[in-house]
Amino acid sequence: MKKLKIIFQGDSITDAGRDKRNYHDMGCGYPKFAAAIIAEAHPETEFEFINFGISGNRTGQLFDRLYHDAIAFKPDVISILIGINDIWHRYGTDRIATTDEQIELNYRCILERLRRETDAKIMILSPYLLDSDDKEYMRDDLARILPVVRKLADEYADVYVPLDELFDEAMKTQPEPHFYSGDGVHPNANGAEFIGKHYAKAIESLL
Repeated sequence: MKKLKIIFQGDSITDAGRDKRNYHDMGCGYPKFAAAIIAEAHPETEFEFINFGISGNRTGQLFDRLYHDAIAFKPDVISILIGINDIWHRYGTDRIATTDEQIELNYRCILERLRRETDAKIMILSPYLLDSDDKEYMRDDLARILPVVRKLADEYADVYVPLDELFDEAMKTQPEPHFYSGDGVHPNANGAEFIGKHYAKAIESLL
């Protein structure tokens, strides 16, 4: 039987309340939905799904733990959804003012190491911001970062999932405000399932 190891990597959107004592626990977010869809679609393949998302992580923190939480596991596929905290943490009383240039450098170093030290296929999912009045101040920052993420995906990734564009389109016909997220960042069950379905569709070319 064919075996494939898939690592979900990122921040709280990926973490989604997972049991950190068990990296096979998918939490309640998009990895849970994606893993179920992928496994059902490929009964001939034995998948090992690993969730290493950590709430609050920024690009620099992901780089710091990249060996321990990715490279050492020799994944066949690794997905990355990171970046919104680099923007969010620029504001507030305990702000960490990561510049656009530093975000790009951190992300590039992550991708360089993955390319150099693993044989993994790389999937990048774009950061996004949904409908939330109290986070509108982040939109200009995100608008500058999204082209950077897409550029890096063009250079390093095997698959790119433009969640910002997919959500923007879906929100035009959402049944009610905040249908996908209560706070504009963390998806609820609807949002997690939405990401999971697009994740499963996008990864098909890598399996």
